[in-house]
Amino acid sequence: MEGFRHATLLSALVLLSACGGGGGGGSSSPATTWQAGQFAAAGQFANQCLRPRSGNQYPDVAGSVLDENNWLRAWSHETYLWYDEILDRNPGNHDNPLAYFDLLKTEAITASGTPKDQFHFTMPSDEWNAQSQSGVALGYGMQWVIVDPYLPRDVRVAYHDQQDRPDLPPRGARLLSVDGVSMEWSNDVDTLNAGLFPTHEDEQHEFEFVYPDDSLHTIILAAETITSEPVQKVQVLTSTGGKRVGYMLFNDHIATAEKALLEAVEQLQQGNDIDELVLDLRYNGGGYLALASQLSYMIAGPERTAGQAFEISRFNDQHPQINPVTDQPLTPTPFYNATLGFSVPASEPLPNLNLSRVFVLTGATTCSASESIINGLRGVDVEVIQIGDRTCGKPYGFYPTDNCGTTYFTIQFQGVNAKGFGDYPDGFVPGADDGQAGVQGCQVADDYDHDLGNIDEARLATALHYIDNGYCPSTVSRHALGRSLTAPPIDDGRVHKALWRENRIMTPTR
Repeated sequence: MEGFRHATLLSALVLLSACGGGGGGGSSSPATTWQAGQFAAAGQFANQCLRPRSGNQYPDVAGSVLDENNWLRAWSHETYLWYDEILDRNPGNHDNPLAYFDLLKTEAITASGTPKDQFHFTMPSDEWNAQSQSGVALGYGMQWVIVDPYLPRDVRVAYHDQQDRPDLPPRGARLLSVDGVSMEWSNDVDTLNAGLFPTHEDEQHEFEFVYPDDSLHTIILAAETITSEPVQKVQVLTSTGGKRVGYMLFNDHIATAEKALLEAVEQLQQGNDIDELVLDLRYNGGGYLALASQLSYMIAGPERTAGQAFEISRFNDQHPQINPVTDQPLTPTPFYNATLGFSVPASEPLPNLNLSRVFVLTGATTCSASESIINGLRGVDVEVIQIGDRTCGKPYGFYPTDNCGTTYFTIQFQGVNAKGFGDYPDGFVPGADDGQAGVQGCQVADDYDHDLGNIDEARLATALHYIDNGYCPSTVSRHALGRSLTAPPIDDGRVHKALWRENRIMTPTR
């Protein structure tokens, strides 16, 4: 299980997707100087730790739980997007910084009944650094999709973290049992969770699957440290009408994706230029915003993006001109036209496809930085055709911030495009283009009977049909026509990912 901490309950299946972090331990004396509504500067308390880390690379000094809580309170007041909606609680009354942090957010509910802030979480800093920089995480090498959390449950393999893994169950394989416990009917969620989300390397569990060809398979899987491949299945297809169509599956905006995206675009450029691009973001929850900017530049090219903002960050009303994290004047995120040093040397020019249109395959797991690609390209009049389902709706982002060995993620800004649009808390919806959250395209259910990148897979097949004909095929066009922002999403399920992989992340340098 990935070591992030948040409060998520996955419906009837009760798949608890979080592990409690460390921190706290002991109790500090109640603060005698605390006064509601009065805040000292966060820097006054930074890196003063109950358990300081050793080593020159760490700024930690000896401190207390109260010091850590005071930093969290002041930092949240300074940078949290909805700072004025936080109930100011005495930091001296809480003996666990992680639990105190959980309280430092808005308690407002949206019109649909969901919490306004669903994106508030922490990770141990060493785990955050390992996963975000290298794509290394513990698992089986595949991602689960919970198609139906209610009895009889439907849990399947969504995709593999690495492209060439014939040893794993294929995409679409339905999970029948875990260690002899029925996935479909059992209430023994502890056993199910233990199998689905292992916590130790070499941990083994027995799984029973029915594959897409209806064959039954019982296999034992051992957890291992997996280095994911964020870009897969890059290829050039030929549509029925003879168009050269590039396709790539992009699953995570992690540091290693910079090199992979650059190489993917170079591969698509080989030989004759492609006529169209199908960008598969259905399982891409987000990550580094700068990577979304780079990819958008590589799609649109220099002429459309020169001098244009990819995304403009709006912080809380205390910071109309200065970025409260970097202390620098607010400047838009540009369409980056060169490498940034994530996984290749910085300042190398990026290739580009110079396309005026892109087809984007989406689903409920298409979040945040992935949504920025849609929004940023539309902001410079690149036509986006959306195929699939409503995206998750996260126009917000943050700068991961370490203090005392924990990296904190709190919503700090809303992103808008060059036209000033960024209001899509309910996601982008394929159907009719209304210039806002409605995007031209086709509503198409996910197809677990075909591999991703297969021309017969429903969403890719729909994109190819649209390329040749200019409209949705009859089997799905009735879903697209008249599709509204209030319509419920298709019951496709959602891929279970760590919260940091479903957000828009910025760093002080990029």
